[in-house]
Amino acid sequence: MRVADSNQILHVLETKYSGEATFDDLIEELGGYNLPDVEEDNDEVTSLEILEEVGDDMPIVRFVNMVLYQSLKDSASDIHFEPFEDTYQIRMKVDGTMKLLTPPPRELAAAISSRLKIMANLNIAERRLPQDGRIATIIAGEELVFRMSTLPTQFGESVVLRLLDKNNTDILSLDVLKIPDSVHKSIIHCVEQPNGVFLVTGPTGSGKTTTLYAALRRLNTVDVKIVTAEDPVEFPVEGIVQCQILESMGMTFAKALKSFLRQDPDIILVGETRDLETASITIEAALTGHLVVTTLHTNSSTEAITRLMDMGVEPFLISSSVNGALAQRLVKTICPKCIVSTPITKDQRQMLQLNDEDVEGREIKYGTGCDACNNSGYKGRCGLYEMLQMNDETRELIANKVPALVLREKAIEFGMQTLRMDGLRVMFSGESTFEEVMKYT
Repeated sequence: MRVADSNQILHVLETKYSGEATFDDLIEELGGYNLPDVEEDNDEVTSLEILEEVGDDMPIVRFVNMVLYQSLKDSASDIHFEPFEDTYQIRMKVDGTMKLLTPPPRELAAAISSRLKIMANLNIAERRLPQDGRIATIIAGEELVFRMSTLPTQFGESVVLRLLDKNNTDILSLDVLKIPDSVHKSIIHCVEQPNGVFLVTGPTGSGKTTTLYAALRRLNTVDVKIVTAEDPVEFPVEGIVQCQILESMGMTFAKALKSFLRQDPDIILVGETRDLETASITIEAALTGHLVVTTLHTNSSTEAITRLMDMGVEPFLISSSVNGALAQRLVKTICPKCIVSTPITKDQRQMLQLNDEDVEGREIKYGTGCDACNNSGYKGRCGLYEMLQMNDETRELIANKVPALVLREKAIEFGMQTLRMDGLRVMFSGESTFEEVMKYT
């Protein structure tokens, strides 16, 4: 055993795993790497042996590890490995924006996807069907956990990794998500009911699962039984019974929910309500004394109600079971190192539909770009929220099947803050920019 200064160790790790020159050097090394032929028309057994061999070859292992470490260093949320006819493209999503890495040689596509499959314990011989898995590995002393998805394409397998921050337990608290006070109180009110359904809506990657887990962490006590159905399980949490959905094996959300009702739970999390069967069992569970929290893919909180109706759920069941619906988005925040102020222009005011009185004496901010933010002007993300909390009036409107537009107008009359209103809050407070607010609201 040897003792070394911590700064020296960090310097060696930085030199070994990161730096553009090191990355390019490895790409150059891979350029001279002779990959055995693994075309589709090869003998299946021989092809499998070759894939296993190249998937464990040191140059491929080093390259994949470097890409994974780079994603952690850049705080990327996703890594995309995309094969095309003449190129093999690797991109990372950092703060919601794609960043292109130096591409490796096109012929290494099969070897790289095989290496990722080996790490996720997937079937490397299956290249014609989609597969889902999970990678847990230690690189440069950091424990990294990824959700992995493969998709067969015309030119090979496309692989997408979602980085799950296993060690970041603070993000699982509602108090650190910077949710506006009124929305925060409404969420707590909805999830502290003894029964009912709480819906979180938004597009993929908008932080729905993080919000649900933040709510569950508040409720996770010794005297409460919580079970979840997820595809896949993203955050292992002590004290919560978490069930992995495997549709290929017949384990669907609907099937899991039926079993949950025989497990005597108090609170049920359903990763996503996709169809009428799942929605019906969710409503049934809420009406029989359980609190159910789940996600939907809709653009606004009021559209969540419309979506349930479109699935075939009766309006009177929705009105009697749903406690509230939260819509959310993630917008990029301005880099604090290069933030500057500017007056709002007339065109911007008109696009936001604001009066002169609304913007009098107020400025908006943006980032000019610096080394700290890779000249993007942005660093990190924050949430925008729109909360529809049920009351007697909204329940009656839903039961009477009023159009979605009327329901939205009435909800705003009752005090609902829309995504655009919350966007104006973060824009005028200097957290985000005019462009981000217009893009996501």
